[in-house]
Amino acid sequence: MILRNLVLQIVNNKLRKLSPKINIPFKRFSTQVNEKVANFVDIPPERIRNFSIIAHVDHGKSTLADRILEFTGAVKINSGQSQVLDKLQVEKERGITVKAQSASVLYDYKGETYLLNLIDTPGHVDFSNEVHRSLSACQGVILLVDANDGVQAQTVANFYLAFGKDLVIIPVLNKIDLKNADPGRVCMQLKSLFDIEENEVLKISAKLGTGIEDVFHAIIERLPFPKVDKSKKLRALLFDSWYDRYRGVLCLVYLTDGTIKIGDEITSCYSKKSYEVKTLSMLTPHEQSVTQLMAGQVGLISCNMRSHKEALIGDTLHTTGDNVEALDKFEPSKPMVFAGIYPLDQSQHVNLRSAIEKLCLNDSAVTVAPDTSPALGQGWRLGFLGLLHLEVFWQRLHQEHGTESILTAPSVTYKIKLKPTKQNIKDGTDIVYVNNPAHFPSHIAIEESFEPIVTGTIITPDEYLGAIMSLCMDRRGTQTNAINIDNNRVMLQYELPLCEIVVDFHDSLKTISSGYASFDYEHAGFKSSALLCILLNGVAVDELSSIVHITRAQTIGKRMCLRLKDIIPRQLVQIAIQAEVNGKIVGRETLKAYRKDVTAKLYGGDVTRRMKLLAQQAEGKKKMRSVANIALPRETFIEVLKK
Repeated sequence: MILRNLVLQIVNNKLRKLSPKINIPFKRFSTQVNEKVANFVDIPPERIRNFSIIAHVDHGKSTLADRILEFTGAVKINSGQSQVLDKLQVEKERGITVKAQSASVLYDYKGETYLLNLIDTPGHVDFSNEVHRSLSACQGVILLVDANDGVQAQTVANFYLAFGKDLVIIPVLNKIDLKNADPGRVCMQLKSLFDIEENEVLKISAKLGTGIEDVFHAIIERLPFPKVDKSKKLRALLFDSWYDRYRGVLCLVYLTDGTIKIGDEITSCYSKKSYEVKTLSMLTPHEQSVTQLMAGQVGLISCNMRSHKEALIGDTLHTTGDNVEALDKFEPSKPMVFAGIYPLDQSQHVNLRSAIEKLCLNDSAVTVAPDTSPALGQGWRLGFLGLLHLEVFWQRLHQEHGTESILTAPSVTYKIKLKPTKQNIKDGTDIVYVNNPAHFPSHIAIEESFEPIVTGTIITPDEYLGAIMSLCMDRRGTQTNAINIDNNRVMLQYELPLCEIVVDFHDSLKTISSGYASFDYEHAGFKSSALLCILLNGVAVDELSSIVHITRAQTIGKRMCLRLKDIIPRQLVQIAIQAEVNGKIVGRETLKAYRKDVTAKLYGGDVTRRMKLLAQQAEGKKKMRSVANIALPRETFIEVLKK
């Protein structure tokens, strides 16, 4: 024992020299933690704390998670790893969290060992569903706020999400070591917006490790332990899942009642299918095998579940034969942005389908429906929560599964009211929802069309107020509210069309505000709109059609015609490129045909011979234009969609 303590002291002294700036008690790094890993199941529910870290983008959630893991000895300090829980390549490249990750750690407090189940959540609005389902396995949250930037839009959204679930909230100010940090100002914002007193706020620097011990004490003292009963029948909430090529579907569950052991047979309340538990483990943050899981704990179950359709997020697992009441399910997230995904070559269709199924298992917010395009072949119509969500999903398809695919232009869901007929009145189908321009009804059958509207929340410094209001007005926004957070920050609320903000609104907002403004939104109903259809010699091309608002139709239609004129290859006949809205042409360009000089062989004679040849050529082109189909190469569609 004396020799072991001496070795630990030498190692800790070396670590302190390697990292003089990090204020972390190195006495925590001992083999005792590793020895206790096997005794997770011996900890009673009274000494379990389940919590999430929630915050706006780049306020330091993952850095705080790193310090918690290092402080408890779950990972080694100066191991060369940062953002340990950000495991995806896309997270490391973009520097943001897109997937909630959990870790179970042990902490000694006043002579007792506590089990802390931590969930690091994303901060971007497009991944709010990850926050929503992570909170279902928690009794409290750490609300992290940047002491330099202050309260941001997603801070407000996450606070009310946790507040609505009656979770205990621990407010923490991060980055107090920065030169421009102003904790007093940010505390006033918390008081103004959330009625949080300054003496409740912890002040830390996650980067340097300052104040981390106070966070641990607050977690143990302020957060309630899970109200569970291990003597009751098993009930486990499935709140995350992913695919392993050797073990199939892995289910991350939170046990609200009972215990589960390897070899037990469990049944899904949703699918009614039964499975034998093959392995049990806890994430520490790496997988650590255990013999059983008990009520109040978060763990990973492998049970030979092979299909992504069997692992429904929000499902309740129970012991086979028991009659138990299912736990409350989450409200399924509603996709806001839709796009088509097609393989570059139809021979890759099976591989792309398999990749999408596996990735949807890990991202339950994505909706998938088969789709077919005459130009691009068989594919899928996918629904996402936002444009960043779409980009990340597409990037993960390429990086994690090695697929090559074409992504069509994003669109949103429109509500269409059809003109009343005997059939649709009888069937009750006079209202339809369309997210694909190819399925848009004819303007003759439409009585009225509606576009989705969102309520956007913008928090910005005063000096950018005029430019931001102009941007919102340009995007057809209507101001509904304005609140002064403090002397130099304002919170604005606007009603905005979703199609106006889904592509580049966030980038424009960050540009005009020098990155200081933040934005969050939620669905708020529908208002009127129209379809822009592209015609080539009078024939509609569904793949090039898009849904736009009536006030922007002419501008976008002309721009689309000019772009197509440059991209579409010239053919033997003249092509009229037209943009149509509700049966009215709002833009036109003409692509000239290849010219053949049929008079080149003439070297004399009467002029009537020349006129006769030109007339025959004109008649032939007229006939060809009336009966020929314009064959656009696949590369043309790909080029248009890329732009």
